Amino acid sequence: MRHTLLVPAHSELLIKKSRFIGCVQPAADRAQAQHIVAGLRAAHPDATHVCWALLAGGQSAAVDDGEPGGTAGRPMLDVLRHQHLDGVLATVVRYYGGVKLGAGGLVRAYTDAVAQALLQADKVPLVRQQTLQCSVPYALEGLLRRELDQAGATLQDVQHADRVSAAFSLPEDRAPALQARLDDACHGRLVWLPADAGSN
Repeated sequence: MRHTLLVPAHSELLIKKSRFIGCVQPAADRAQAQHIVAGLRAAHPDATHVCWALLAGGQSAAVDDGEPGGTAGRPMLDVLRHQHLDGVLATVVRYYGGVKLGAGGLVRAYTDAVAQALLQADKVPLVRQQTLQCSVPYALEGLLRRELDQAGATLQDVQHADRVSAAFSLPEDRAPALQARLDDACHGRLVWLPADAGSN
């Protein structure tokens, strides 16, 4: 089973006078990762490198940011993969201390910075969500809301027109049972609509 992180976790290593500041944190996609990295660059204007790796729903990235190719981003990404993580961004800010580490030393340093941060991290199972949409007569809105609440579904949108339309999400594995229960409770008066968002 894949896991993600609840909150950011940090590490700091000093290797031959170079300072490596590691962080692992939740990130939904590449755009969010790039925004976080831009914030790190602003917070550490004197840093020599800001390297990062992202594993998020098929959107992966490994950025060496000026370090020799394959010595930073790729090893960081490998750590995330080995830990079976998803929706996670790893960053390492490096302040160069004047002593070259060599390719092997760099790989170890960036790997260790991410691994040490992950030791502090709270990992949680990654639960795939499914989005569903339906419409019911006004008289059944209360019943629909109660059923969604009991199933632990998250109501995303409700629209009132000729009928009440609702969009909601819940863990993928619970969706079929809820659909069957709602069909039964509404006696054919509930209409399932194509979900705009689908599964994410």
